Amino acid sequence: MARVRIRALYRLLIFSHFILLFQRGAGILNPMDFLALQAIKKSLHDLPGSLFFESWDFISEPCNFSGVYCDGDRVVALNLGDSRAGSPGLTGRIDPAIGRLTALSELTVVPGRIYGALPESLAELKSLRFLVIKGNLISGRIPVGLGQIQGLETVDLSSNRLSGIIPFSIGTLKALSTFIVSHNNLSGPVPRFISESLTRLDLSHNNLTGSLPPHGLPASLRYLSVSWNHLSGPVDRVLSGLNQLNYIDLSANQFSGLIPAALFTFPLQSLQLQRNQLYGRVNPVGPVTIPTVDLSFNRLYGEISPMFSLVQNLYLNNNRFSGHVPSCLVEKLLDSNIQTLYLQHNFLTGIEINPAVEIPQSSSLCLYYNCLVLPLDTPCPWKAGRDRARPVSQCTSVERVKP
Repeated sequence: MARVRIRALYRLLIFSHFILLFQRGAGILNPMDFLALQAIKKSLHDLPGSLFFESWDFISEPCNFSGVYCDGDRVVALNLGDSRAGSPGLTGRIDPAIGRLTALSELTVVPGRIYGALPESLAELKSLRFLVIKGNLISGRIPVGLGQIQGLETVDLSSNRLSGIIPFSIGTLKALSTFIVSHNNLSGPVPRFISESLTRLDLSHNNLTGSLPPHGLPASLRYLSVSWNHLSGPVDRVLSGLNQLNYIDLSANQFSGLIPAALFTFPLQSLQLQRNQLYGRVNPVGPVTIPTVDLSFNRLYGEISPMFSLVQNLYLNNNRFSGHVPSCLVEKLLDSNIQTLYLQHNFLTGIEINPAVEIPQSSSLCLYYNCLVLPLDTPCPWKAGRDRARPVSQCTSVERVKP
């Protein structure tokens, strides 16, 4: 009986609140939205130095709260935390009551120390278009129900502690344009993405396994990063059709096979394929104009192509390249057009360069641990080691440098 009286009193207080707002001439917020905001406020708190919730006084109009944006009597956008640079953010948990804000189209949470799982009730936000909860301590799994929000366009859950698989339902979202879940503990395979609007896909720094799904990445992609996972399989069948990419990072995986020559014709600003198991010769069909190309720490062999002379930062170290360094690369380096030329830990046998020449201060050249006598001593990164040349026994047969 006492509980019934308390509930009745609580409803009366809420009703009195709306009457008071009406008398003041303020708009009346939907009761479900009002209760949801109260629950959110109760479960989250300002970290020291943050004053975000200072304006959340429920005696006043909630649509005037910091981070709350209304359309009529409904909350349509909720930005939790002070978005200004340097803000310490919030702590606590995201209350499941957030699922009652059914008109919400935008939900963002600034970086802070919010912990716990993402509420399954997020799936109730059928109008949601924009979901960004990054840089916190969110754990648990990505709610499968997010894949039921057909209008969802942007998802960024990066830099948290999420685990489990990426729900395959996420890949079925036809409006998805950005999906970022980097720097988590996600595992399992990469789902197939069908959205023809998807331009940015960042799954880097997780524990994903398997191969990238054939024909599972849309041609609309402009940015692709799956670095620092445990992915494998040949890259040619996956990348060949993605000719609109301007950024590729597949580094620190177990990808294998040949590098498709067509890849060097893509409108790329950066090509990161280092630390994989790629092998074979590298023969671009024409001049490579990609500013940064990193093919280091693979099993590539053969002579270095002169087609790389227009690359500004070229990393071919820790492979099995042999022969002479193309003279056009040396010329571009001395003209400061090439800023980084790392060729250490290969089987190169010669380079035509005047021992008295000075390398421009804006450029770096490293030739350590090859099959040649260094014509000049240039500073190398400390990871190149101290050995200037390979043992002669490793340089007597070209066949040794092939897989």
